Amino acid sequence: MVETNSKQSVIAIIPARGGSKRIPKKNIIDFNGKPMISWTIQAAINAEIFDEIIVSTDDNEIAKIAKQSGASVPFLRDKYNDDLSTISQATIYTLEEIEKRNKKEYDIVVQLMSNCPIRNDIDIKTAYENFIKTNSKFQLSCFKFGWMNPWWACKLDKKQSPEFVFPQALKQRSQDLENLYCPTGAIWIANIKKLKEEKTFYGKPLTFFPINWTSAVDIDDYEDLEMAKSIFNLKN
Repeated sequence: MVETNSKQSVIAIIPARGGSKRIPKKNIIDFNGKPMISWTIQAAINAEIFDEIIVSTDDNEIAKIAKQSGASVPFLRDKYNDDLSTISQATIYTLEEIEKRNKKEYDIVVQLMSNCPIRNDIDIKTAYENFIKTNSKFQLSCFKFGWMNPWWACKLDKKQSPEFVFPQALKQRSQDLENLYCPTGAIWIANIKKLKEEKTFYGKPLTFFPINWTSAVDIDDYEDLEMAKSIFNLKN
């Protein structure tokens, strides 16, 4: 068992269902020479803070690759595998099943989405240390908007005419506008007791932990995939 500074038991859960539509087999698609999920598993292993690293999947092929990459897949998830279920539901269900099987309860869960392959062990460890230091109950990773200024966001109608989301911001200089942040699925951490009570990672009190935008990339479609590959090559 890995000891942590907090002396609490910590479990990593990597959700990875097999039914991705925008990128078929997304969780195990090749990403710079390895199945995408393998990058997240390796980052979790290298962080050296987890008692267990569990991949939660409904797919035999994903399960096989996850085991080869060093994670545990104690069962195939038979619930919350559809497009309507939330990721919180899938993780809570996995937690409850693992605790039954292992006959023990865990204190902290770190949910790591496998479609964030650039997030590394340092990102995970830094986020976890902040969670402990601040005595947080729910902490989600986020990144600061940079060159894409969200204050200038607009919707376009059928005639391509803009409707600005923040029209008052157009009257201000960009350097005078506050920073805005966006959540990313890279590193979500929760006190398990509170997570079961709230039934969502967006429970209260909720805090955000900023990480570098290059670590925060979520891959949902092929454009995301190409951008992530470019960022990975630049960083390495």
